[in-house]
Amino acid sequence: MKPRAENPPTSRSVGRASQSQEPKSKPQLLRSVRIWLSLFIAGLILSGITAFPLEQETGWLADFVERYSVLPSDVTLWLERVHAALLDTGLHYPFLAYGTDWLAFAHLILAIAFLGPLRDPVRNKWVLQFGVIACIAVIPLALIAGPLRGIPLPWRLIDCSFGVFGAIPLLICLSRVKHLEQFQQIVLTLNSADFDNNPPPTAFR
Repeated sequence: MKPRAENPPTSRSVGRASQSQEPKSKPQLLRSVRIWLSLFIAGLILSGITAFPLEQETGWLADFVERYSVLPSDVTLWLERVHAALLDTGLHYPFLAYGTDWLAFAHLILAIAFLGPLRDPVRNKWVLQFGVIACIAVIPLALIAGPLRGIPLPWRLIDCSFGVFGAIPLLICLSRVKHLEQFQQIVLTLNSADFDNNPPPTAFR
C-alpha cells in the first residue's frame, strides 16, 4: 500500500498556527506588552545617551567609514562634513550644543513616561497612543524640515525609519492591551456564585 501523501499547509492553516502562537492568557499578554515596551524604552534611553557626545561619536564614525570604505563616498563625505561642523561649533559656539543636550534630556524623560504603561498598560494606554502619534509625526517633520536644513534624502529616510520602527512595538502593545481590556470586562461580569465555591478559570485572573 502506498503511503498517503500529506496535504501541503494552506494559508488558512498557517494563519491558524500563527494565531495559536499569540499570547492568550492575561499573564502572557502582560509579559508580551512588557517585553515590547522594554525594547522601546531601551531605544529611547540609548537615543538620549548618544545625543550628548555627538562630536566624539561623529568623529569615530567618520574615521571608521573612511578607513574601511563600507559606505558610498557621498555618505562618507556627508559624515565628514557633519563632524567638521560639530568641531567648528564646539570650538567657536559651544553654547549651541546646549540644544542637543535638551534633545537628549527629552528622550530620557520620555523613557520615564513609558514606565507607566510598563507597570499598568491598561490604565496608561493613552501613553502608548501618544507614542504612536509621536512616531507618526516624525515622518512629516523629517520630510519637511530636512530639505530646509540641507539634510540629504537618504538621511531623511533614515530619520523616517525611526518613526516607523518605533511605532511597531507600540502598536503591538496596543493590540495586547485591547485583549487585556476584554479580560477585565469578562472578570467584571463574572459572578462568584456561578462557580459553586470554585475559583474562576486561570485565564480570567
